[in-house]
Amino acid sequence: MGAGPPAQRRAEGARDGARPLLSVRGLGIRFKTTQGIWQATRRIEFDIAPGERVGIVGESGCGKTITGLSILRLLPGNFAGLDGKILFDGVDLASCSARQMRAIRGKRIAMIFQEPMSALDPVFTVGHQIAETLRVHSNIGQGEARAKTLEMLRRVGIASPERRIDDYPHQLSGGMRQRVMIAASLICGPQLLIADEPTTALDVTVQAQILELLRDISETSKTALMLITHDLGVVAETCTRMITMYAGEVIEDASVDEALVRPLHPYTSGLLRSLPHLSPRHGRLPSIPGRVPSIAEMPAGCRFRARCAHAAMGCEGEQKLQDAGGGRRVRCHRFAELNLPGALHPPGAPAAAKVATQ
Repeated sequence: MGAGPPAQRRAEGARDGARPLLSVRGLGIRFKTTQGIWQATRRIEFDIAPGERVGIVGESGCGKTITGLSILRLLPGNFAGLDGKILFDGVDLASCSARQMRAIRGKRIAMIFQEPMSALDPVFTVGHQIAETLRVHSNIGQGEARAKTLEMLRRVGIASPERRIDDYPHQLSGGMRQRVMIAASLICGPQLLIADEPTTALDVTVQAQILELLRDISETSKTALMLITHDLGVVAETCTRMITMYAGEVIEDASVDEALVRPLHPYTSGLLRSLPHLSPRHGRLPSIPGRVPSIAEMPAGCRFRARCAHAAMGCEGEQKLQDAGGGRRVRCHRFAELNLPGALHPPGAPAAAKVATQ
């Protein structure tokens, strides 16, 4: 499964100066805990153009999922506040009313959740759940909604949709449940699809099929894709741009081809160098020393400083996400003087390049 030649992928992911579909600016999320208010993410900034496929990567707990949920304002009960702006097609979602958000969720922005068995209601058939999403956002009858549901199940590769439409979630395999989730998310023709670890717990063959389906749908319907994952192989196969997060911050934003070959942030380089490989020629895999700082004890300045082999004077100061040229951005004041190595081998097939940091 290819993703097109590098030049084509760079062109697809290029920013042409037009207004982005999604523009996140200074996003910070706070939560209430028994020990006070904790800042989960801060100063999150990125754009997604119409039809663009962007991968959000990083270790578990870095803020990837909560960033995706915040775009839809699907935040947990201990949510304590949101800073910044989430501009979707020019509208600030951060200041939208609950009624306005209900009109946007599912219709203009949809999300595929990590575990379809938890996201699907066990007491309703899959056909009912998909059709209900459509009927909530459009004035159509039950018969037309069922016909459109059958069409969408067929489009996402469900065999014998006439039979499967009346099945319950527990009657389907993991791969089929994920296809149902994709069908439900696409039934209203959203402009932006957020996919949170959409291939978790699926075997390699099914993973490849699901990723190919997402990429093909994005290309044919011009739906923008925000793919949240810890698997760099998934990003390499599916996306045109890669945004790396660490400890609640965006630390690098570049095209996939550039990020894999010449990363600008030491953390991105460390992730790429730690990709497992079947060949014994590379010897023992490099690893990133130390641990991610606790959310309750985030250091001042660069949050990666204590683990970074390139830390120097100035790293203790505030690090801004700065322009690195060519549409790239990085949160490291030393990026211009460092010549950081990329992946030891090109990440490719899904599940073959798991970052050993979960």
